[in-house]
Amino acid sequence: MRGKGRRHKRALKVKVDAPDAFEEPTAVKNAPHTFVIHRGEKCSSVVALSRDFRRMMEPFTASALRERRVNKVKDFVHLSGFFHVSHMCLFSLSPQTLSLKIIRMPKGPTLTFRVTQYTLAKDVISMTKKQFVDEECFNTAPLVILNSFSGEGRHLKLMASTFQNMFPPINLSTVKLSSLKRCVLLSYNPVSKLIDLRHYSVTVVPVNLNKGVKKVVTRNIPNMSKFDDIADFVEKGHLLSDSEFDDEETHVVLPQNLRRGNLADNKSSLRLHEIGPRVTMRLMKIEEDLLTGEVLYHDYIQKNAIEVEEMRKKRAAKKRLKEQRKEKQEENKKKKEVKKVEHKAKTSGGTGLTERDKQLLKDAEEAIGEQSDEDDTHYYEDAIGEAPDKELFEGQSGTRKRPFIPKGSNYSLKPKRPKLDKKKEYDEDERDDRRGRGAAGKKGKGGFKGKPKGGATNKSGGRISGKKIGGEYKGKSKYAGKKVEGKGGKGQKKFKGNKKK
Repeated sequence: MRGKGRRHKRALKVKVDAPDAFEEPTAVKNAPHTFVIHRGEKCSSVVALSRDFRRMMEPFTASALRERRVNKVKDFVHLSGFFHVSHMCLFSLSPQTLSLKIIRMPKGPTLTFRVTQYTLAKDVISMTKKQFVDEECFNTAPLVILNSFSGEGRHLKLMASTFQNMFPPINLSTVKLSSLKRCVLLSYNPVSKLIDLRHYSVTVVPVNLNKGVKKVVTRNIPNMSKFDDIADFVEKGHLLSDSEFDDEETHVVLPQNLRRGNLADNKSSLRLHEIGPRVTMRLMKIEEDLLTGEVLYHDYIQKNAIEVEEMRKKRAAKKRLKEQRKEKQEENKKKKEVKKVEHKAKTSGGTGLTERDKQLLKDAEEAIGEQSDEDDTHYYEDAIGEAPDKELFEGQSGTRKRPFIPKGSNYSLKPKRPKLDKKKEYDEDERDDRRGRGAAGKKGKGGFKGKPKGGATNKSGGRISGKKIGGEYKGKSKYAGKKVEGKGGKGQKKFKGNKKK
């Protein structure tokens, strides 16, 4: 926590110029690059298999490629040109089977294989007795070895060329043996039509050396606490255990010097350490285009010339329809752009406006609130119809902003009438009635000037004297005397009175 009363200054960030764009060498640009992705149902084993396949294709692959379910194959195809990607390996898992599609970017062909068996790299390494993994061997591309791909059939030649082009070529006159640390073996079985893929790490060990010297040279130095001198270790090296069997068929004569005691023109032994993954697959079909197109080869289905021609016609019709839709879409885009330009010219220039546009502009100007040219005196004359007094608008400017009144609103510039309290008015009327009744009771005498026709009475229960004009009575109401209880019951009231002489 920061202490109270202390000022903490932020560290200034020093601006660093962006480095120049790094240009790859021509050999790296021209080398084949790959994308390895997976699609279909979720399965952790398939995800791990795709990662092992990426590791096998190192270093010319996107090892840290992040793929989402939202991404489609088209997205990777669009990025292939920027990253110099030549092939894409797609693992697709369905409820029935797992397939591997090798696509030549950007326009095919597409080879589809059905994966019958596979073993992950971690399982292969854990099964070996002597585990060996050299991380430096993944810094260089592996050597491709093809076996039994020389049979009849165009599909075999296409498979062989596809596997070879997935890895960078090797120039035997300039290649360095120190860069060949891995190999990928692809073996084809013509009877079962299965392809076995194996991945090995290659090491070279000198031959015809004493076991003690060999262990010192290869940096596998054992515990020498039993020996008093290094000479004893060299002379009694045959007593040391060596579990690996040295076969004469693996002996080769090296044309170049290698490290760890491997000299040129001397015999050395090649040893392979399997590092996985293992994949056994079978070719299902070959398509001409990118995932869609004419089927050049199919393992199960074979069609005659008439069926092939019908399929070509259907494919051509679909292609033609797609081009027509694209042309129509382009025309619609151009029309929209023209309309947009015309609309912009109308609204900005003010030429060629319709009556509706002019009314909208007029309403907008009124909403902004223009200054009125009329002064208060003219406005008063128009509203009231009379000329105002001179003292009413003295000391005011000639122009003022009038408030904007939207059309159809109930707002008015005239002052509103004050609201009357109906309850208060009713109470006052009731009070007056009570006062009138009290006065009549005290006097006790009173009379009416004549009896009205129809027997009309007022509020207080008295009769009204006067003539009837237009359905109403005009005259004064007077009480004729005291209350007299009559036959009508308790609720009725009668007044007796005589005319005044």
